[in-house]
Amino acid sequence: MGMPTALVSVSDKTGIEEFCAGLIARGWEIASTGGTMRALRAAGLEVRSVSDLTGHPEMLGGRVKTLHPRVHGGILARREVPDDLDQLAAHGMAPIDLVAVNLYPFRETVAGGDVTLREALEQIDIGGPTMLRASAKNHPSVWSVCDPADYGRVLEAIDAGDVPEAAELRRELAARVFGHTAAYDAAITRYLTQADVKGDSPDLPAGETVVPLVSVQALRYGENPDQQAAFFRDGSGAPRGIPALAQLHGRELSFNNILDVDGALTAIAPFVSGERAACAILKHSTPCGLAVGASPLEAYEKALACDPVSAFGSVIAFTDSLTEAVAEALSRNFVECVVAPGYSEDALDLLRAKKNIRILKPEAGAALDASGHLRDGIEVRGVRGGVLMQAAPRPAREVDREAHVPTARAPSEAEWDDLSFAWSAVQSVKSNAILLARDGATIGIGAGQMSRVDSVEISIRKARAQGFDVAGAVLGSDAFFPFRDGIDAAAAAGVTAIAQPGGSKRDAEVIEAANEHGMAMVFTGRRLFRH
Repeated sequence: MGMPTALVSVSDKTGIEEFCAGLIARGWEIASTGGTMRALRAAGLEVRSVSDLTGHPEMLGGRVKTLHPRVHGGILARREVPDDLDQLAAHGMAPIDLVAVNLYPFRETVAGGDVTLREALEQIDIGGPTMLRASAKNHPSVWSVCDPADYGRVLEAIDAGDVPEAAELRRELAARVFGHTAAYDAAITRYLTQADVKGDSPDLPAGETVVPLVSVQALRYGENPDQQAAFFRDGSGAPRGIPALAQLHGRELSFNNILDVDGALTAIAPFVSGERAACAILKHSTPCGLAVGASPLEAYEKALACDPVSAFGSVIAFTDSLTEAVAEALSRNFVECVVAPGYSEDALDLLRAKKNIRILKPEAGAALDASGHLRDGIEVRGVRGGVLMQAAPRPAREVDREAHVPTARAPSEAEWDDLSFAWSAVQSVKSNAILLARDGATIGIGAGQMSRVDSVEISIRKARAQGFDVAGAVLGSDAFFPFRDGIDAAAAAGVTAIAQPGGSKRDAEVIEAANEHGMAMVFTGRRLFRH
């Protein structure tokens, strides 16, 4: 055989000149296409065109250039099968020993959103994935390289010769190729099957569907130290949601930190565009305090007052940028992580004095809310043997003043305001969720109980433990009351108004109980379960 041949065709030209120069110095011949060939020749490297290799010019504006038997025969010929090599020789073909290809920037093109279908289609690579897959299939004999970060490793392995480590690297790179092309195809699938959002609920995908995932980081462990874990993001475009948060300080996020940050973004989502600042304090992915105020400091102090003991080691999210005064208040407690749209320099200095606190803010152009699901407007959750998909819940921003009031007494103006806050806040609490509120702040939260009346009683007990007088507070419930016992317990503590979805078979019994106690009740018509 003659000198080994590398076929090189890349959109991302990072490091390609150095890589090809290294191959040439090791006695390799380079064949290339279009812009890659021009870039390499401009760098003074001797490069053969693929048209010379195939004996056929590029066609259809470059759509057809590498789809040729001389290319794919050279890549796919099994070196250990004499008949394969004899057929190459009979047709005047030569083996191709390395394929370095990265694909047309389809994801980058469509990520901006302002692109026509014609423009998007022209960024769907056909020859590139085909060459990569062919080389990966024949990886015992052919190098398949799709990531510029691997160029140096490949050159070192070529220098090492035919050793087991080189074979292991070829297998690793081949696996990476199939993952890379699968993610690329997934992004195209997503683009071509984007559902039109009808009202508040997007259509779920029908039939087979794919979700491209890109590794963000390996995590130290999962929920517990004996569980391996990693963090992936949606790979179909630019980072969104949690992957779009920049970490300004502190140790890397843990698995549980990320879950709590997700809960924190969910908790403040209804208040992001509100007139008042909001603060959510979370433990184990559910709020232990949530409030709005005239400033971030006031919101934080009101939220903290709900349950300062549980706030130890919490994740805290704000809708507004933080000042030095807020940072000073935060520094008096042990906080795992803080998320805000911005920080003053004095605030950052104070927070960075705490070695382990993780400080997060959105990257430029990102939004500090609960957006950024794996598919637009769709949540994906793993279960044993499969995944569940659902339309992401829209934030419960307030109680509609036109909502059905089934009780004899309607809420007062002050109660309407507090019910709106309670209804917005209870959405982020794990069901069965009960939330007591007054003056734009939680005063007691009952979360995650098997019985709704248990959640009511826990919320009352938590409120009283912090010295709050429950009399005059309002209650938000994420789902209907199946029995009157929850109403009776709330009334006995002094709750005067309730917001709940309604819809129980025993609604009449529940309404009768509220009327007996002189309570106002609003039926929102919407359930807010968070399992």
